[in-house]
Amino acid sequence: MTTIDPQNIADEEREARRARLFTRINKADTWFQVFGLSFLTPILKAAAGDNPKAQAVEIWRLLGVPLLAITVFLMLWTNLAPKVQTSLGAVPGPQDVWTEAVLLHKDAQAKAVKKAKFNERVEARNAKFIANGQPEKVKDIKYTGSPSYYNQIWTSIKTVFVGFLIGTAIAVPIGIMAGLSPYANAAVNPLIQIFKPVSPLAWLPIVTMVVSATYTVDDGLFSKSFLTSAITVTLCSLWPTLINTSLGVASIDKDLVNVSKVLKMNTWTKITKLVLPSALPLIFTGLRLSLGVGWMVLIAAEMLAQNPGLGKFVWDEFQNGSSSSLAKIMVAVFTIGIIGFLLDRLMYAIQSLFTFTSNR
Repeated sequence: MTTIDPQNIADEEREARRARLFTRINKADTWFQVFGLSFLTPILKAAAGDNPKAQAVEIWRLLGVPLLAITVFLMLWTNLAPKVQTSLGAVPGPQDVWTEAVLLHKDAQAKAVKKAKFNERVEARNAKFIANGQPEKVKDIKYTGSPSYYNQIWTSIKTVFVGFLIGTAIAVPIGIMAGLSPYANAAVNPLIQIFKPVSPLAWLPIVTMVVSATYTVDDGLFSKSFLTSAITVTLCSLWPTLINTSLGVASIDKDLVNVSKVLKMNTWTKITKLVLPSALPLIFTGLRLSLGVGWMVLIAAEMLAQNPGLGKFVWDEFQNGSSSSLAKIMVAVFTIGIIGFLLDRLMYAIQSLFTFTSNR
């Protein structure tokens, strides 16, 4: 008769729990990497008792080294900034930039309160006219105060996404055609080689004149400045998506193409069931590159054309020439960089939902 050792059962249950825990940690690691939080994985594994010494090495590599590099950067910035004198004074250090960021936040809050009070007065005014039987005097009066820092950030984000989506709608179909047909590729390739290197500073005057000539509605859905910036982003950002889509489609396994011929798939079924799933990793790589290019292009376009957004904020502060202008520009620089990072992480998160690539 076999005896059951309670200790063995308890040990097996502990091992099973540990195995389930590590499985969950490994699954979570995929999303940690998506959001740039991969250092959490070795921390969790070390807490769960998985080779603490090896996990400590990983924690140092993924968290300790970056924090050390940031600390060294801040120290160098703090010590070297006061030594660089400009026409507006010394280059601001980290403390000055942080102080200005706090002031911009408080200013944004104050402007939001001011706008809310204005809208309340407009609503009260219109309600009074309606109550007095004078609906013809009701007006939708727009707030004309200066935009806050957050408003300008939101304007830039909206603009880059509109330009990016238009570029994607153009680039992906053309890329698929170029990847499927050598004749289409031969036709598209010269255009890519000619227009891909063109700077947004060259496109912007042309786009401005075209939009001004064709978009003559004063109260349209979009302002002319918004369309000008968005179209400039489109023209400069669609090329990475087009190139990577074409490359991804052209590199599909020939056996899969032969299978589609054997099954007599029509063109639409071939594209949706075979081409796109196989080419998605490279397509998303192109989309991530395009969004990054679009974000850089947008800031330059807003600065040159004085269109609303972060670029205009930087240019206005440069022209303002006050003692706090450099610090405000530095705040904008960090804002632009952080938003660019978040946009890339967003695209990678979407890529992770649709593909199995390990490319990061």
